[in-house]
Amino acid sequence: MTEFRKMRRFKQEMSPERTIDVLKRATSGVLAVLGDEDYPYAVPLSFVYENEKIYFHCAKSGHKLDAMRKHDKVSFCVIDQDNIVGHEFTTYFRSVIAFGRVRELEHFGEEFLHAHKVLSQKYWPEAPENKIEEGLKKDGMPMLVFVIDVEHITGKEAKELVKA
Repeated sequence: MTEFRKMRRFKQEMSPERTIDVLKRATSGVLAVLGDEDYPYAVPLSFVYENEKIYFHCAKSGHKLDAMRKHDKVSFCVIDQDNIVGHEFTTYFRSVIAFGRVRELEHFGEEFLHAHKVLSQKYWPEAPENKIEEGLKKDGMPMLVFVIDVEHITGKEAKELVKA
């Protein structure tokens, strides 16, 4: 079992509940993988967080896909707030970093269908159920769906936000 580092500035660590709230409301994050020639590769993407899992989709070819298939350990970062406060030489920030292992979901398997549904509900909440199903039939084949099984997660915010 991997032992993850403790947060150095532990007084700025957010509670697990607040950390999860950030992931649930965020609409984008940055996935970091081990890319070509072992260079880090970080790519923004839309996602949904549910029950210690991060779901997202991707095309059937590309740098991100190749990297995930080569090495399943990833990190995922969301920036919830980043307000520059120049006169204080700081930023009032709030962010989350998750570590885990990524895996491809079986095409049209139960978890694949669930991921498609929760992604659709997050990004098109007013969609009728039949439209989500139509979208899957129309768009489901050219995409792959992945899940990050989260192993470690931390949230951190500026000390000024902690006080507030």
